[in-house]
Amino acid sequence: MAKEPIRVLVTGAAGQIGYALVPMIARGVMLGADQPVILHMLDIPPAAEALNGVKMELVDAAFPLLKGVVATTDVVEACTGVNVAVMVGGFPRKEGMERKDVMSKNVSIYKTQASALEAHAAPNCKVLVVANPANTNALILKEFAPSIPDRNVTCLTRLDHNRALGQISERLSVQVSDVKNVIIWGNHSSTQYPDVNHATVKTSTGEKPVRELVADDEWLNGEFITTVQQRGAAIIKARKFSSALSAASSACDHIRDWVLGTPEGTFVSMGGYSDGSYGVPSGLIYSFPVTCSGGEWKIVQGLPIDELSRKKMDATAQELSEEKSLAYSCLE
Repeated sequence: MAKEPIRVLVTGAAGQIGYALVPMIARGVMLGADQPVILHMLDIPPAAEALNGVKMELVDAAFPLLKGVVATTDVVEACTGVNVAVMVGGFPRKEGMERKDVMSKNVSIYKTQASALEAHAAPNCKVLVVANPANTNALILKEFAPSIPDRNVTCLTRLDHNRALGQISERLSVQVSDVKNVIIWGNHSSTQYPDVNHATVKTSTGEKPVRELVADDEWLNGEFITTVQQRGAAIIKARKFSSALSAASSACDHIRDWVLGTPEGTFVSMGGYSDGSYGVPSGLIYSFPVTCSGGEWKIVQGLPIDELSRKKMDATAQELSEEKSLAYSCLE
């Protein structure tokens, strides 16, 4: 029996990440090789022509799973009936802009889009915010879409998680698929804490802790952390554009695991609404280690936290609290 199509919204769909993301969704990378999709693509009026070009390419690619395309600059049309919303569109920080200016622009965008999702999305719509500041944009969206359950509003830290897996894989010259259970704690910013204390590598003699195999705490507590934290800036320096391919791929990973489940014994990083776990203040969208099953995510509990980790987890929580205050001041 053929599955009913799932409607997936991508905002900012004519941009770099959107252009990389929509063919992945249409090919089944996000929701599975047997799951038909209808793509809803939203962008701003100045990008309408480019958006139509993306739609033309989707038609030309003849994806078997793609059962329809809505390409629009109307937020209500874009949000109507969607089951999954990937919020890529946002206002980028430009030279000379203060953080509050950027925050104010994004608060306005996310307030409008949240209201449209609230009124027109399918019940139990799953939301992933990609646009920066991702954690705080997600918090604003949650505020203005109160009927969407708290647990259904998330932000992307899977990109950072995958970057951490990649760095360990390169350091140890092992397959990235053999590394698991790194954690990104906190904000999708340069205060995030990439933690390998619970990570393992599959070897010919069983799973071994990453710390034991790397055997270089100075690197793991220093250069490894800063490389992951600043990888986005390094890519901008190299490509003159921000991460697009890796961001799109990670967004697919995030939604796929959320909808289809994580493998037994594996946890991943997701930005979600804090319930006070690990001493993180409730009311923040904070990245935690999670497992997913039955379309729900839950925080992995009971992991031991050492003193260095505690300091770094608290520092990123403090930044998120400050961002939250700044965002709320923009609403006044």
